[in-house]
Amino acid sequence: MATGKWTAEQIPSQAGKTALITGANSGIGYQAALELARHGAHVLLGCRNEAKGRAALERLLREAPGASAEVVPLDMASLASIRAFAASFIGRGIALDLLINNAGVMALPKRELTEDGFERQFGTNHLGHFALTGLLLPALLAAPAPRVVTVASLAHRTGKIDFDNLQRERGYEGWDAYNASKLANILFAKELDRRARAAHSRLLSLAVHPGVSTTSIFENGPGTTNLKAIMVKLLAPVMMQNDEAGALPTLYAATSPDAKGGEYIGPDGFGELKGAPVVVQPRPQALDVAVGERLWTVSEDLTGVHYPALS
Repeated sequence: MATGKWTAEQIPSQAGKTALITGANSGIGYQAALELARHGAHVLLGCRNEAKGRAALERLLREAPGASAEVVPLDMASLASIRAFAASFIGRGIALDLLINNAGVMALPKRELTEDGFERQFGTNHLGHFALTGLLLPALLAAPAPRVVTVASLAHRTGKIDFDNLQRERGYEGWDAYNASKLANILFAKELDRRARAAHSRLLSLAVHPGVSTTSIFENGPGTTNLKAIMVKLLAPVMMQNDEAGALPTLYAATSPDAKGGEYIGPDGFGELKGAPVVVQPRPQALDVAVGERLWTVSEDLTGVHYPALS
């Protein structure tokens, strides 16, 4: 990638492009939506909570007057919601230039299930985005240079895909489930890119991580009473960056002419905790092609979403 520290000022014009961001009402998703809108994209804020979505849109239009944006109902823990949105969007007959798979839940203290019976973190963070991407492929492939950016995490480093216990029926532990879901995000992004390259597709698929960023995901997951969450909060001034900085890897992957399919983008600072976006390397388990292929097949079976040809 280009030398020097990449910033949002380097985002090329996004005029004429349409972008969908899941979980766009706060944190990294909101900041990514704001910058894309500032640079001319029409941005769809995918939100589970209608009131929070409206509030985020109002804030975005205050911070970027004249921006083009809308809220769309989208619950990543519901295959019915995902299918309804995808059908509605495909029905518009317009291309989707950019899909940012950002929404997520983290380290839920007790095992919860989605309405489809999936463990909530695996179901929301991975399976929901797998289904959404597959269902939106016709709109993505109608764009001249489509990109799919999937937001993973440093937490993938201790993740493990246990195909015999994907839904965590046995021995549920919140952080283990989260780590596995974030590993699944990278495996998915890389497998999607491999398939796109094999099909000589224009589609680029990248994974990113924000370092350690101060977003609402802590309150929405382990909360502030969990010992690990308390330690993180105490160390936040040293370890963390704000959500504006945390969104930069996502924005680089989404817009930079230098970004390449299959790359994993994260901060350049110590331990990748914070800093400017650069290409980084995930742990070896995220590069296991056989696991990526098997996860893809299992995800198709679980969601009932089978990807069309990528060319």
